[in-house]
Amino acid sequence: MTAQKRIVVLISGSGTNLQAIIDACKNQYIDGDVVGVVSNKADVYGLTRAQNANISTCVLSHKEFDSREAYDAELIANIDTFQPDLVILAGFMRILTAGFVQHFQGKLLNIHPSLLPKYQGLNTHQRAIDAGDKEHGVSVHFVTEELDGGPVILQAKVPVFENDSADDLASRVHEQEHRIYPLVAKWFCQSRLAMSAGCAKLDGNALPENGYASED
Repeated sequence: MTAQKRIVVLISGSGTNLQAIIDACKNQYIDGDVVGVVSNKADVYGLTRAQNANISTCVLSHKEFDSREAYDAELIANIDTFQPDLVILAGFMRILTAGFVQHFQGKLLNIHPSLLPKYQGLNTHQRAIDAGDKEHGVSVHFVTEELDGGPVILQAKVPVFENDSADDLASRVHEQEHRIYPLVAKWFCQSRLAMSAGCAKLDGNALPENGYASED
């Protein structure tokens, strides 16, 4: 039997995706354990979620560092103490340096609230509404040095209704986030998922631009 994969989750807020990952590990949906949670902000509820699950936490405030490079170097050192097989960004509101991304290349995942490559960056829900889109969604992708630009692994789509507010759309997207992020983590911990030559591969097969596509 293979050893459980060691997962570290980075957060900046309430940690709803963190909770989905913790729950999926606890019920053995994911063949892994969250061994550490790191936040750049103190007093966020995601830290409480981790503590409630007896998971080690670390707070590293970016405000105490003179540069992004200095912060990310210390962040790498903190994450490495957990010896992670997988690092999951779950609402970690920092733009990562090239050095950080390269250090964890191939085992660094992010979730972004849009159907990438559409709407990289912030305010994705309002931007989809303003553009008159009929559908919106969320993407899980490997992290590369390009912001929100790494190869997409899996997407989930939601409808955009005529009178939607950004909050309406966000709640619909969050529901899908909590489904697809644990699934992608499961694939990774089963050694089914990898990044090779800038491409996401599932079971050795290169995934298309919009990630794994299934009618299931």
